[in-house]
Amino acid sequence: MADRNKSHTTHSSHNGAGHAQPATLPAPSPQFRFRNALKALGPGLITGASDDDPSGIGTYSQAGAQLGYGIGWTMLLTFPLMAAIQEISARVGRVTGQGISGNVCRHYSPWLLNVVVALLFIANTINIGADLGAMADATKLLIGGHSITYVLLFGVTSVAAQIFLDYKRYVAVLKWLTLSLFAYVAALAFAKVSWGEALAGILVPRMSWSADYFTTIVAILGTTISPYLFFWQASQEAEDQRVDATKRPLIEKHYGAQKEFHRIRADTIIGMAFSNLIALSIIVTAAATLHAAGKTDIQSSADAAEALRPIAGVFAEVIFALGIVGTGLLAIPVLAGATAYAVGEGRQWPVGLARKPKEAAAFYAVLALSAGIGIALNFTPINPISALYWSAVINGVLAVPVMVLLMFMARRKDVMGRFVVGGPLYWLGWLSTLAMLLSVVAMGVGFFVGRS
Repeated sequence: MADRNKSHTTHSSHNGAGHAQPATLPAPSPQFRFRNALKALGPGLITGASDDDPSGIGTYSQAGAQLGYGIGWTMLLTFPLMAAIQEISARVGRVTGQGISGNVCRHYSPWLLNVVVALLFIANTINIGADLGAMADATKLLIGGHSITYVLLFGVTSVAAQIFLDYKRYVAVLKWLTLSLFAYVAALAFAKVSWGEALAGILVPRMSWSADYFTTIVAILGTTISPYLFFWQASQEAEDQRVDATKRPLIEKHYGAQKEFHRIRADTIIGMAFSNLIALSIIVTAAATLHAAGKTDIQSSADAAEALRPIAGVFAEVIFALGIVGTGLLAIPVLAGATAYAVGEGRQWPVGLARKPKEAAAFYAVLALSAGIGIALNFTPINPISALYWSAVINGVLAVPVMVLLMFMARRKDVMGRFVVGGPLYWLGWLSTLAMLLSVVAMGVGFFVGRS
């Protein structure tokens, strides 16, 4: 009782008449509120931010440099499509307590699982290699040195952090790394943007019936809606449920489902909106600087950073390059982690970044192998731009069957129980799938026309 009274007196003050009055607590600082807001966000934020990886930055820079402001409308189009398919992925993970690969393993043919996982491993590994190369080139621009040294440094650091850091601390690091993407919002300050043209480019689609134009749209769709993002967000929802002793898969414990779905929707919409805002900032910066100066031969994110120096100044180059490094440190763990979850769940191994290395040795071995091959690709004569192109091709081809599987899975009662996906979200998911199918068909037509 004494302790309780003591506690009470700490929350009150007395005036001269002896009347107890509530003490005025100091208002929380903006930094405190921001930390809490960031803490409330989960897999959706990290997934969205990792979508703007160095290879994605190269694609968006290329689009802005070649086509100017007029390509900005693609970001408005892709936002609801990517938000829908990512929310469906997250729901599957939270309801079932399994990622996409784990559910495919339990409900579909083993050969289908093996093909999907093999293609994902190849595409993600190539992407890791290309991202490490871009990060190394950006660091070389900033401080000089040898690119290979930076490839090793970034690659080994990313893998070691995933294996040895505490899960909650590691997730917190990834969340803070999302702030590095604001470098591309800051880069707008160094670009003489024609805001009227930029706004028109976002709101009014301007189509150009040329092979280059449609190739760019396909590249943007393939970069924005990528299979590894589906696998990562679903698996992270399952992981977050596993590490929280108060939670069970919703198919087992129905209580609180609507609250969880509201959280998933808010988290996903914020993450995807953040992703598209950054992508749009990159497109507008490239349009206002590189396109305006007639420099359209951008091949990579590092090329874009270097090209900004004579046009927008050294600070713009530095900001752009720092963003490449920051987002690469975020994307590589997501790429390697998505691969490890897909393989591990498919083999029914113990999986999860919350597990100690000895508890999930095979899971961490796959993660390290994927990253290790990605590092090794930078020691080969393989052209990183060509590797990235083929990675995009594999991702585009893989995305369609994975999205079809996901949509069927989300409607199966033996998978989702009473929480089958329906309504506008379901149809937006199919619209997203159709958009990816059309982009793959367009990519195939463009490939064969180019070879003929």
